[in-house]
Amino acid sequence: AGLILHRVLSRPSFGSSAETMLTVLVLASVVLLGIAPEHSQAITIYTGWERHALVGSDVRLSCSFFSWRWISDDVTFSWTYRPDGSRDSISIFHFTGGEAYVDNKGPFRDRLEFVGNPGRRDGSILIKNLDFSDNGTFTCDAKNPPDIVGRPSSVRLLVFEKLPIQAGVITGAIIGVVLGLLVLIVVIYYLMRFLVARRVFSLSVSKHGKKKKEGSQQRQIKV
Repeated sequence: AGLILHRVLSRPSFGSSAETMLTVLVLASVVLLGIAPEHSQAITIYTGWERHALVGSDVRLSCSFFSWRWISDDVTFSWTYRPDGSRDSISIFHFTGGEAYVDNKGPFRDRLEFVGNPGRRDGSILIKNLDFSDNGTFTCDAKNPPDIVGRPSSVRLLVFEKLPIQAGVITGAIIGVVLGLLVLIVVIYYLMRFLVARRVFSLSVSKHGKKKKEGSQQRQIKV
């Protein structure tokens, strides 16, 4: 393809017709496709950003991925855990070849369960009977060969004795109060307008009736 492209470009009539230009573009595309090596596509991994849970409860840590490929029989999921205050991560779970492997010596040896569905790109895990010492960062990595290039995704777990009020709840309450005040102000405004209009109407009717009565009395005096 490169030799053909070189010959086309070397022709004296090159550039004299739209057909020649089209040929050059097609051949150039063939050359680029021939040069570009086959390589794996990027895989995108998703987890939550932060999870809150009560001590003694169970929590599901979700992990999924996006890949342009069909689900491979060699799909893998790996989870690592880094406790708060530590720089080192430990491997706590690995799924490969259709089998799930849980670390049988680590902090979650009897409390971790695989609840994902690899056929649906789901590598979620369940951690049971949470303790305050479980606070930390959990990182999920997934591979769907030949798509193996991707950045792992992390979720931070915070264990509480009582769940704190979420920022979204506070924001929603503030918005609700503001909207309530606005509605109240609008209602008061229209109520005042109604009362003023009714007062003006009453005064107008009273004044008109008084003038009519005075005119009638004046006519009687003249007679």
